[in-house]
Amino acid sequence: MASKLSILLLIVFFQSASWAKSASTLENFILCVSINSELSVPVTTTLFTPNNSSYSSILQSPVFSLRFLEPSVPKPEFIFTPLHDSHVQAAVICAKQFGLYLRVRSGGHDFEGLSFRSETQTPFFLIDLVNLRLINVNIKDETVWIQTGATNGEVYYKISQKSKVHAVPMGTCTSLGIGGHITGGAYGAMLRKHGLAADNAIDALIVDAEGRILDRAAMGEDLFWAIRGGGGGSFGIILWWKIKLVRVPETVTVFNVVKTLEQGGTKIFYKWQQVADNIDEDLFIRAINRVLASGTNSTDRTIMNIYNGVFLGGIDRLLKIMQASFPELNLTRKDCTEMSWIESANFIGLFPIGTPIEILLQWKSAAVPPALYKAKSDYAKTVIPEIALEGLWKLMLEEDAPTVMMIPYGGMMNRISESAIPFPHRKGIKFMILYQSNWQEGDKNATDHINWTKKVYNYLTPYVSKNPREAYVNYRDLDLGRNRNNISFREASIWGQRYFKGNFERLVRIKTKVDPDNFFKHEQSIPPLTYF
Repeated sequence: MASKLSILLLIVFFQSASWAKSASTLENFILCVSINSELSVPVTTTLFTPNNSSYSSILQSPVFSLRFLEPSVPKPEFIFTPLHDSHVQAAVICAKQFGLYLRVRSGGHDFEGLSFRSETQTPFFLIDLVNLRLINVNIKDETVWIQTGATNGEVYYKISQKSKVHAVPMGTCTSLGIGGHITGGAYGAMLRKHGLAADNAIDALIVDAEGRILDRAAMGEDLFWAIRGGGGGSFGIILWWKIKLVRVPETVTVFNVVKTLEQGGTKIFYKWQQVADNIDEDLFIRAINRVLASGTNSTDRTIMNIYNGVFLGGIDRLLKIMQASFPELNLTRKDCTEMSWIESANFIGLFPIGTPIEILLQWKSAAVPPALYKAKSDYAKTVIPEIALEGLWKLMLEEDAPTVMMIPYGGMMNRISESAIPFPHRKGIKFMILYQSNWQEGDKNATDHINWTKKVYNYLTPYVSKNPREAYVNYRDLDLGRNRNNISFREASIWGQRYFKGNFERLVRIKTKVDPDNFFKHEQSIPPLTYF
C-alpha cells in the first residue's frame, strides 16, 4: 500500500504535466496502481509520457522491427515499466477499472509490432516488462523460474554459471524476451532433441483478466495448456515461467559451411531437404539462403546456402553421421569447432566464434541488429523439387536483401502430439520456412520489398502444407487476417487454423471461459465466443 506521501507526490507530478487532457486519466491510473500494489510505485522511474525525455528511447530500445516506429504508426499514450509482480497485477486492475486499452511487451521482437502498437484499440498504453528479469536456477531439481522480461541470452548465461551440463531448449536469438517467446512455442537448436520450450514448461504465474495472480494449480489445466503455444496477448500477462532443464554434453560441435550455386548448391540443398529431419536428432542443421555479390561488379550476384549446425557431441561422431547421411556437404574436421554448450548459444545466435559469453547479459545486443523488414512463414511436408528451387533462387536475385531460412524438424517434434499444447506443427513437418526482406532507412521502395515476400510466398504454394497452409504464431503475419470490431468465427478461423490447426477451437472455448469480455486483445488475439 502506497504511503500518503507517495500519493501526494504522484498528484504533484501529474498536475505539473503540460498535456492536461490526458493528465486526469494518468493521475487516476497511477494512483490506482499505487493503491493496489504491494510496493509503492516510483513514478519518475516507471511511467513515461511523450513529454518525458526518456519516452522515445524506452519505446524504441528493444524494438526489432523498425518499420513500426515510423511517425505514422500510433504510439502508446504512456509506457509503464513495473518493478514488481504486484505492479503488473495492479495495472490490469486499474486498466480495466478505467476502460484503458493495453499492450504488453517483454522483448520487442513481434514481427508485426503487436506487443507495442495498436491499429484497432486506441488510445492505449504499454506495459513494458523490461525490469522484471529475475532468473532462479535450481540444479538439484533441474528447473529454472524465469521472469518474463528476461532474455534467452540471460537465461542461458545464468544456467551456465550453475552447471556446464544443463540448458533449456529455447530460441536461437539471444535477445528474445521470454514472455512472448514461450507463449508462441519457442523453438531453438535443440527442438529435434528436446522439443520446444513450451513443451518443457511445467508451471507459470499469470495475471488474468480479473487481476488475479495464478499459478498452474490455480489457473487450471485448460488455461495452462492455452498459454503454452497459444500466442501472447490473449489470456493474460505471464509473469514467470518454470521450465525443466535438459541435459547437454560438456562438449558440443558447431560448423558453418557455405555453398554457392556455382559449387552445386542446388543439388546439395535438395539433399539437405531429404535428410535434415531424419538425421541423428543430436544434430541440428539450419539452412540460411541469401544473395551474395559474386564479383567486383555489384550486378554479379549468386545465391549462397549457409549450413549452420550444432551437434550435441564431439567432432568424431559428427563426422561419421555426416559421412553416412549427408556426404554431399563434404563436411571436414577443419569446418568444425568443439566448444561448451553456452559458447554454442553464441554461435547459433550468429555471434562470431570466440565472442565472450558475457555478451549474453547485454540484453540490447544482438548479432543481427534491428532492421526494416517484412517476414512470413510456411511449413513444408515434402521436398521442394530442384526445378522449383531454381525458380526460388531467381526470385531471390530480384530482391535487394532477401533471406529464405529453413529450420529442420523431425526427432522429438515427431513424437509429441499436435494437440499436446496449442502449437500443432509436429509429425510430418520436414522443415519450417521463414521468408524475409530487409531494406534500408530512406528506401522509397518499402512497398516493393513487402510485396516481394508475398510473391515468394505465393510462388512456393504448391510445395508447402495445405488445408490449412500452416504458419508459426511467433512469426506474426497480418496478411493472414486480423480481428476487427465485428469479427466472425469464420474470419478468425482463417488465421487461427493456420497457426493452431484443430487447436484453435479449444483456444476459443478457453478464452470464452477465462476472458469473456475480451479484455486482453489485439489484431490476432484469440477471440471469445461471446464476440461471434
